[in-house]
Amino acid sequence: MNFVIRPNVVFSKEELYEQIWGQDMYGELKTVTVHINRLREKIEHDPSAPRYIQTVWGVGYKFTP
Repeated sequence: MNFVIRPNVVFSKEELYEQIWGQDMYGELKTVTVHINRLREKIEHDPSAPRYIQTVWGVGYKFTP
């Protein structure tokens, strides 16, 4: 996944949806938000103050190692 391979690059929800599910956005973009939250619960020390998976408001998400 480019998200981890390309740290500090901001990906939109649309880009993440297409990369993960390999199709145009036929589903809800909220699906991406739910999965991001689940990833945070697994890898972040404090998911409510994420260090690794950060939200860039109005743009998308980025991975910061």
